[in-house]
Amino acid sequence: MTLPVSVVLTIVLGFAGTALLFKTVSDLESEKNLADFQQRAAVRIAVVGEGLAKAEELLRNVNLSFETSEVVSREEFALITKRLLSRTPAIQSVSFQRIISGAQRPEYERTMREKFPGISIERWTKGVRLPATQQDSYRVIDYIEPANENRAAFGLDTSHAGPLADAVARARDTGLPSATELVTLPQGKATPDGVVLFMPTYRRGALLDTIAARRAAVTGYTSVAFRSGELVQHVLTKAALLEPNGLPLKVYLGTDRRERNLVFRSGDAADRDAAASSPWGLLPYPTPQEISKQFDIAGKTWQLIVSPPPNAFLPNRLGSFLTLMAGVLATLWGAASLQKLSTRARRTEHIIDQRNEELKQSNSLLTQELAARREMQQALLLRERAIESSANAIIISSAQAPDYPIIYVNPAFERITGYQAHEVMGQSCRFMRGDDHIQTGLEEIRAALREQRPGRAILRNYHKDGTLFWNDLYLSPVKDADGIVTHFVAAQYDITEMKRYQAELEIQASRDTLTGLANRHLLDDRLKKAIAHADRYRNSVWVLIFDLDRFKLINDSLGRHAGDIVLKTVASRLKSSAREIDTIARFGADEFVLILPQQSDSNLNTDIVQRIMNAVSEYIIVDDRELHITSSVGIAVYPADGNDAEALLTHAGIAMYRAKENGRNNFQFYRSAMNERALDRLRIEGELHSALERGEFLLHYQPQVDLGSGKIVGMEALIRWLHPTLGMISPLNFIGLAEDTGLIVPIGAWVIRTACMQNKAWADAGLGQLRVAVNLSARQFAQKNLVAMIAEVLQESGLAPDRLEIELTESLIMSDVQQAILTLEQLKELGVLLSVDDFGTGYSSLSYLKRFPIDTLKIDQTFVHDITHDADDAAIVDAIISLAHNLRLTVIAEGVETEDQLNYLRLQGCDEIQGYYFSRPVPSDAFEALLRSRIGLEILHSKLAKRS
Repeated sequence: MTLPVSVVLTIVLGFAGTALLFKTVSDLESEKNLADFQQRAAVRIAVVGEGLAKAEELLRNVNLSFETSEVVSREEFALITKRLLSRTPAIQSVSFQRIISGAQRPEYERTMREKFPGISIERWTKGVRLPATQQDSYRVIDYIEPANENRAAFGLDTSHAGPLADAVARARDTGLPSATELVTLPQGKATPDGVVLFMPTYRRGALLDTIAARRAAVTGYTSVAFRSGELVQHVLTKAALLEPNGLPLKVYLGTDRRERNLVFRSGDAADRDAAASSPWGLLPYPTPQEISKQFDIAGKTWQLIVSPPPNAFLPNRLGSFLTLMAGVLATLWGAASLQKLSTRARRTEHIIDQRNEELKQSNSLLTQELAARREMQQALLLRERAIESSANAIIISSAQAPDYPIIYVNPAFERITGYQAHEVMGQSCRFMRGDDHIQTGLEEIRAALREQRPGRAILRNYHKDGTLFWNDLYLSPVKDADGIVTHFVAAQYDITEMKRYQAELEIQASRDTLTGLANRHLLDDRLKKAIAHADRYRNSVWVLIFDLDRFKLINDSLGRHAGDIVLKTVASRLKSSAREIDTIARFGADEFVLILPQQSDSNLNTDIVQRIMNAVSEYIIVDDRELHITSSVGIAVYPADGNDAEALLTHAGIAMYRAKENGRNNFQFYRSAMNERALDRLRIEGELHSALERGEFLLHYQPQVDLGSGKIVGMEALIRWLHPTLGMISPLNFIGLAEDTGLIVPIGAWVIRTACMQNKAWADAGLGQLRVAVNLSARQFAQKNLVAMIAEVLQESGLAPDRLEIELTESLIMSDVQQAILTLEQLKELGVLLSVDDFGTGYSSLSYLKRFPIDTLKIDQTFVHDITHDADDAAIVDAIISLAHNLRLTVIAEGVETEDQLNYLRLQGCDEIQGYYFSRPVPSDAFEALLRSRIGLEILHSKLAKRS
């Protein structure tokens, strides 16, 4: 049967209109669904990447404890890992694998059996745990936590574990974390689904500038083992991202997508295929492409693939589907109606004859027009309902420039912005941006309006209550039948949460977690920008490195909690002292960097540096203790001291070490000559590590003479370093290095033992009951076993305790007064003598001095030098002598070089002297000769008189 033209035309126009409306609504849905999919995929990628990175971060934190401590005990290791594992529960084990030589094996196994009976070094051989055969070295799992769950791995030798070899070698040669391929862990399943991260520990103080040096210095490895699939599932579950119908997700170790490298999978592609074969799959809906992301963890590439959800977003296509169905049904109904009317008209034609032909045709045309109007009304109604039901804000505005007044907003707009429709009608959309006029996306929207074309931009808008929200704006022109643009349609997508999450990630990537200051990454960026700005405007940039003096003593004696309080307090003071344009960063454990950009060199002088140092040095109260923190500061200036960030930081660091060499608590500007001095420092530091083992240290002794009797009553033991090629090295050139590296502790113990042994030998030889004075450094004084070590030396040497005098400086005992008093009282219980060296140069309070159980005050030589012709120095010396005698203390004057100085001190009642006037520090054989000659002040005077 041939259809009438009107019916055919109705079907064609109806289907065409339906297709156009379907396409418009479907495009809006597609854009929203794609944005939603990309956002959900980005969240999962970020969560998985962060979760895997936490495993590496945990390894670095564990390894850091071995770098910053001389010895990490099993209890400390358990405490550290327990705290770290509590934040990352999906980790199977954290271990320390110690390198044991074949010669050390018997002693190591004997020591371990004292704590763990029956333990021995063993190895997995064909699935059976057997004692390890004799070999040159072993890599033994010495510490492992959690201990109970990983007991099967304790004591294992892993040096022949093939799957681990590449990662271990790579970690050893680079010094960086290194991950294995998928391996089978001994604690669980037999399938290879575990990953182990290794990081080496090196001998403290060893040079690590070459691969050969790192191989020679390695002492063991810290490692973190985890089941990759379980770790990924844990972080996704914790973030509530493993919903039943969530996005299909796959994680591979490496770039190869083979099944053997697959570590985690969620969702099923079969669900997506079933959805595509359903009636929904026949509709022309686009399917988003899968998203792939690669990132590196511990030297290994991980690949994460996020696929579209199995239903291909079909539940979110209801608007377009209903549009399509309603359009088709309306078209078919109109066509059927027309066909029915047409049939009826033909029957009427046969009844009323050909004379009514014109009337029939008129009726037919009228019927078609009415049907077209009904169809148009239905289509318009459907469009309006689709827009009203949209979850995103829809705005329709007039194309009348320049305001483009609003003529319609949907309910989603009211819900998102807080404005009611009647409040915005006739207004320009500009009111939504408030006073925030400077936005990059605004120019794109203005251009789209001018050129009457589609446009897209991300803008900052403001709710009715003034709060900010971000929106992704899509703008499209609407044309009339003549092709003239009469309106614009804008769709707003609220992306505030995505922006907030991105901002949080950026903050975490650029800020130090403890202090909130800039980290190294942000510091490098800010310094490069400051250099570029200075280069453009011919200004200078000052780079300051602040290093807290003796900060490690606070951590060692009071714990890391106290150290964290000090670091946060110092960071706060630095921020308060700096300007808004300055950048403050935490550069290392106790190092801070300040970038001071300037208009010109004249605008910045050293007053600001001293002001910042003074602010840092104010007392800090920690656990009812007053801590006095000083800093050593190195300064490099752009462009004089370097043209790039690395050079400026390096030179500022060299200047900072120069400040430390000059006694700490001062600042130094970089000079080119410091490079050579820094190289000498590195060389001496390297030699210092083996000087004690090679027996290159020796002691010189300087007599201490009683002014009443004129006899030698004691001596001060002074260390010297006789290097085989460099000759005699002054203590000024190596004591500071020994203090910084921690070598001062074994060196100091050697000095005390050697001095006590020598003094006892002279006493046994009948040369008198003399006291020997030994200086203690700050690091020695902070030792927890200091008193026990001195007691052991006294017992071993047989020297009477009152024949040993411990010398301490004012600054040392004032840095932590309460702890100093406790340690001094314990030393006094041993019976040793205590003296304060360099008295008058520090910052002692007389109220504290009265509380210290000391026996002697030593007047610093800087006051003695000018006492005969400087009234101020003479007054200071007189006051110290009077103060000491009132406190029933002995007074020793250092640096006595002339007879006039001697006579003045004798006249003022000084008890003893020490200095070149009587004798320089001399080797032990020369000092013994002095004792045997029974030389005293009177004999010395007569000898000098004969020479003159």
